Amino acid sequence: MARGTSRKAGSGSGAPDPFDHPSTRALVARGLEEDVGRGDVTTAATIDPGLSGRTALVAREDCVVAGLPLVSIVLEAVAGRRARVPSVSVEVGEGEAARKGRRLAVVAGPLAVTLTGERLLLNLVQHLCGVATETRRYVEAVRGTRAAIVDTRKTLPGMRLLQKYAVRCGGGRNHRFGLDDGVLVKDNHVAACGSVAAAVRAARASVPHSLRVEVECDRIAQVEEALRAGADAILLDNMTPEQVRAAVRRIDGRAIVEVSGGVNLDTVRAYAESGADLVSIGRLTHSVRAVDVGLDFLSRRASRAGARRA
Repeated sequence: MARGTSRKAGSGSGAPDPFDHPSTRALVARGLEEDVGRGDVTTAATIDPGLSGRTALVAREDCVVAGLPLVSIVLEAVAGRRARVPSVSVEVGEGEAARKGRRLAVVAGPLAVTLTGERLLLNLVQHLCGVATETRRYVEAVRGTRAAIVDTRKTLPGMRLLQKYAVRCGGGRNHRFGLDDGVLVKDNHVAACGSVAAAVRAARASVPHSLRVEVECDRIAQVEEALRAGADAILLDNMTPEQVRAAVRRIDGRAIVEVSGGVNLDTVRAYAESGADLVSIGRLTHSVRAVDVGLDFLSRRASRAGARRA
């Protein structure tokens, strides 16, 4: 792990460490295969292998930081067994707010390794900072209410652990990590079973008692049916804040209330104030805008061998 890196966003969450997981190593390997291919011809032609230097990751806009441990992971993969791995000194903790112009981390070591890994490490850090920053906006928008902001399974393939980690950095909470992580009876399950009650009963009869049974409802009649069937949680899908408020009154604490569908920054406060326990938002991960983070050159230093060759 990079010196000075904080991973506090993942502590106590019960989630796997995304920076020590095979999916992240595989993602980095695929990213380098795609970007580097047979070799970085530009760096090979212009940068002496003995040339070392210092560069800095800098925020080009205000953001919430997430994903800086990936810088070391990418550089280790680039260096492989043939080159020295640049050191990474992190200057802003994960989940902390950084103002425009703030230096996030300093990379020191072989410039050829840094420049070859630059695009991939920036792509990953920019995206995760984007997720954390957008999540923080929603968290701030509902501050003072009982509602928590949660993510969904609408994540980019191969990036689920990283994106859900970034949501935690932004102050949000994680919903299911996968289909094996909990029961969520959705509209197509209901249609195939014939009714909400039938779907909930089937789930209750099949899954361990330790798994919560949640059911998606898009009208009040379904809410009543779900309650009678013993659902632990009810997802109110594509309802207005007024409809959510009416449903919350009917539920009256007998089940956890989640709201989803069409929620944005302009409406999230109204949904939170309607009495929902959770507000799940797919746009935190599936279509978030990346934050602008750049890699700035600071200084260079040639090795003795490199200086003799020069």
